[in-house]
Amino acid sequence: MDIDCIAPSAAAEDIVAALPYVADYSGKTVVVKYGGNAMMTRELKEKVMTDIILLSRVGINVVLVHGGGPEITHMLTRLGIESKFINGLRYTDADTIDIVQMVLSGKTNKDLVGLIGNLGGKGVGLCGIDGRMLQVRKLASDPDLGFVGEIVRVETEPILSALANGYIPVIATVGVDDAGAVYNVNADTAAAEIAVALGAESLITLTDVRGLMNDVKDPDSLISSVRIEEVAGLVARGIVSGGMIPKVQSCETAVRGGVKKAAMIDGRVPHSILLELLSDEGIGTMFTM
Repeated sequence: MDIDCIAPSAAAEDIVAALPYVADYSGKTVVVKYGGNAMMTRELKEKVMTDIILLSRVGINVVLVHGGGPEITHMLTRLGIESKFINGLRYTDADTIDIVQMVLSGKTNKDLVGLIGNLGGKGVGLCGIDGRMLQVRKLASDPDLGFVGEIVRVETEPILSALANGYIPVIATVGVDDAGAVYNVNADTAAAEIAVALGAESLITLTDVRGLMNDVKDPDSLISSVRIEEVAGLVARGIVSGGMIPKVQSCETAVRGGVKKAAMIDGRVPHSILLELLSDEGIGTMFTM
């Protein structure tokens, strides 16, 4: 619901209804994974950042973990480098990892931090290399995905330090191994591991679909809730496939790791984060034990 477009009395009722949820989340940590087409227009970016700033101002510790797949693909295309995906993960050779690091850490990250500042918030840009925050090893897979890493440790001190000083940490998902080599880390996976390491209350993944669907062609086939034990069956039935695999697996990882709930919601819906956190209705698909 866009508060700008409703009557004052209705807006007041919505605020009153949200207060218990604000109290429940006050002082707790929420990790938001941001990416995909929800990042592609200025209007949507502003609404997402406005939600995050509001949550921060009412005492909720918000950590923003972002991808940047469309921006990376755009830059690779400009440079004549083909983008290739395997099971939803980007194949990352030596040339590609340089572009990934440049785009995620140097452009996308700073654009988001700048937007938060322009909207009156306090953001600080970080990447997994900073303070060796995301310590990784090469992802063992068949076929070889190149410089794609899996997280072996999250060093939370840089994140906690930013939060303690009133900043919204904005994290680009590149990591570093013991030898100092840089690796691309899937943003959904990184968000889950960061949420677990921080003992987060909730993980929210913004996507460009309503959530998990029984039939992607049927908008009314939304699966509103999933128990973690059901995930393997959904994958086996083909309901979870392609780029949805790492998103769903990240929600499973978060919940199994102690995060109370993980939600996959449509980031194209204005104020979707507020609707998910501060109302009974919620939107999208919720993953729980």
